[in-house]
Amino acid sequence: MLNCRDDVLNLTKQLITIRSIVNTEGESVLAHSLYTLISSYPYFQENPNHVVIEQTEDDERERYNVLAFVKGTKGTSNRTVIMLGHMDTVGVDDFNQLEEYAFLPDEWMELLKSEEIPKSAQNHLNPDKWLFGRGALDMKSGLASNLFLLNYFSNHPDQLDGNLVLVAECDEEDGSHGVLSALTTLKRWKQEHQFDYVGSINSDFVAPLYEGDPNRYIYKGTVGKLLPTFYIAGAETHVGAAFEGIDPNYLAAELTKQISYNPALCNEAYGEYTLPPVALKQSDLKTTYTVQTALGAFVYYNFFLHSWTPKEALSILKEQADIAFQRALDSLANSYKEYCKLTGDSYTGVPWNPRVYTFEEMNHMLVKAHGDDYIESMKSFKQDLLHDNSLDTRMYAIKVVEEAWKWMEDKNPAIILFYSSLYYPRVQLTGKTEKERRLDDALQEAVIRMKDSYEHPIVVKNFFPYISDMSFLAISDDEEAIEAVKTNNPGWGTKHYVDYDAIREIDVPVINIGPYGMDAHKKLERVEIDYSMETVPNLTKLVIEHILDSN
Repeated sequence: MLNCRDDVLNLTKQLITIRSIVNTEGESVLAHSLYTLISSYPYFQENPNHVVIEQTEDDERERYNVLAFVKGTKGTSNRTVIMLGHMDTVGVDDFNQLEEYAFLPDEWMELLKSEEIPKSAQNHLNPDKWLFGRGALDMKSGLASNLFLLNYFSNHPDQLDGNLVLVAECDEEDGSHGVLSALTTLKRWKQEHQFDYVGSINSDFVAPLYEGDPNRYIYKGTVGKLLPTFYIAGAETHVGAAFEGIDPNYLAAELTKQISYNPALCNEAYGEYTLPPVALKQSDLKTTYTVQTALGAFVYYNFFLHSWTPKEALSILKEQADIAFQRALDSLANSYKEYCKLTGDSYTGVPWNPRVYTFEEMNHMLVKAHGDDYIESMKSFKQDLLHDNSLDTRMYAIKVVEEAWKWMEDKNPAIILFYSSLYYPRVQLTGKTEKERRLDDALQEAVIRMKDSYEHPIVVKNFFPYISDMSFLAISDDEEAIEAVKTNNPGWGTKHYVDYDAIREIDVPVINIGPYGMDAHKKLERVEIDYSMETVPNLTKLVIEHILDSN
């Protein structure tokens, strides 16, 4: 068993001191620091071309990945294991005037002793057992574990019957430009060095799943994530004649009531369930005050997947939108009737019916109706819209749909369903391939060997419950499912693009063995030292050696 606790702890503290907040210059600073550190190891001084620092591709920001590899000398196998970990963290606005302490873990823990914090966190203010600070849990302790193992195997290549690759990527907390760019390097090394990628180990954080949960979790595969978005076209009216139109906000409210927190939209696989969807943003599209109701509104939701494909999700969500639309119309009709009873006015009915289209369906209708005029106009519009730097991928897509709606001849109320952001593919370790079986066997063997050396249960589950860059090393969706992502994202090919074929080329089974702690992304973020700095590196080492063992 490796005596690694203090080394990983000290390295974690060093990494925390570097402010590598996503979408800031700090990402680049940490990347260069890591490159310098790895380059100083004796193995990489002798093999300087085995470590690279490379700028991300198709990225509006200047930031870098660091990748390195060790070629084993125990045998002649080309089997290769990838260790994955991200360098960036979320921001520190939650620290307010104490921001500087976020990057000084020892000083921060000392200061917290005099602060009013929850009892559970107070009990962890023991520097021998816990470490606080931004990135301590998510995930600089995991990155430190990977760096320790890279250095260890670089000093002991005779223990590797195959190869070990480290990927330290940026931008995990936002757009995943880092890992998507790293695929290019992994593909190049596969060709240049004949690497046969047989398994990958991510080292992102794990946490309790419920209050009092004693387990430390390891995950085989990961949850998928979509951002289904709904453009809602109402029927504009003056507020003095409210029942002559329908406010799109009214439809949006019913839609959110139908979708958010709906257990029917929890996706089950292997007895595990995703969390239900929840709204992340909801707004109308009025830019100024008027006494007219809005023409349009939008809402988008976080949507997790275990087994559903993006194509299946569209069908499911379209049905939910149709239910919500009908309920909104029924509710409006009832309110109108009650109003007429109060005033003595004649009830003339609600003239609309539910209309729900996917973006692909609407686009097909408009191409059929208007041909090249529509195609060329939208192409020009999307290119011009790229110059508006205030628009992220989500608002860009919404603006495209809003523009396309103007071409609809039938302007009766409707809901348009589309995707407006990055799709994180779900990854399942099914055991159907030799690589998956080998990785699963290696994991089970490692857990058996390590469970008696640690006081809490180590439990293996099927789906990492948080979005992560694991999604971009393997892909469980077929090409038809991915095509639904492309044809239903209005920004595809202009503001947004992902080379899912590159993921399919690497397509290496992935598990997550990561540090354990609490309050990730929060002011009291903290990591448990014994498990994270000692058990995790040893578990990871055992898995690596088992996968590469030729016996």
